[in-house]
Amino acid sequence: MEFIQSVNNPRVKRAVKLLNSSRERRKEQRFVLEGLRLCMDVVRSGLTAEELYVTEELMAREPEKINELAAVTESVFLMSRPVAEKLTDTRNPQGICCILRTLDKQRDRNKIEKMDESGKYILLENVQDPANLGAVSRTAEALGLTGIIVSGGCDIYSPKALRASMGALLRLSVLETGDITGTIENAKKNGMKTYASVPDSRAVSVTDTDFSGGAIVVVGNEANGVTEETLASCQGTVTISMAGRAESLNAGAAASILMWEMVRPYENKTEK
Repeated sequence: MEFIQSVNNPRVKRAVKLLNSSRERRKEQRFVLEGLRLCMDVVRSGLTAEELYVTEELMAREPEKINELAAVTESVFLMSRPVAEKLTDTRNPQGICCILRTLDKQRDRNKIEKMDESGKYILLENVQDPANLGAVSRTAEALGLTGIIVSGGCDIYSPKALRASMGALLRLSVLETGDITGTIENAKKNGMKTYASVPDSRAVSVTDTDFSGGAIVVVGNEANGVTEETLASCQGTVTISMAGRAESLNAGAAASILMWEMVRPYENKTEK
């Protein structure tokens, strides 16, 4: 097992680029998981890692877990503490990270062929905060949504998004599209219901909306909401009624409420 001591090692420099640059991740089709909990999701999700970097201290403290992870990794390296501090975007590195090939998340500029027409999806339009993306994916997996669709915004392989997702982005169906209106139009042609979420009291309350069958709900950018073009493409608008003085909700919080209502049987909403 090779011991990497210098932060100037070519492998370390490559890993740092992957950790810090979405452009580098797209170019190499690789991404980094950092921290024991997230790295162990490689095992739990049935994936294979390309490279594993771990400190001797962590290996001595968690031998069983490291051995499990090493068994599904092509190359394993010991690293010094300075290298571990370099390969992290957190204040207190745990002394472990791994590099994986990007997963089979479809990106299509025109339409998404892999969409389940009877499924339920939350579509994130230009959501910029990776913490929101991660939180939405975690809730989507917990509530049993078919998947999420991402159009623009932050990178699904951002370390912050992956960390906030608690591994959900590794397991959940995540579809990327560069043509959101084309995706929505294609969904409508295949019988799916399409809604844009808006902070507008004139829209239909999400608690009164029938999401039975295939459905997509769009959540917009944190500052600007859903774009006018996307609004025009959707069949309708839904809103979350608020009794307080706040004008809107955080994108992640709004998406969680919307997803809860998407999976709640419509019959339960209409019961008196």
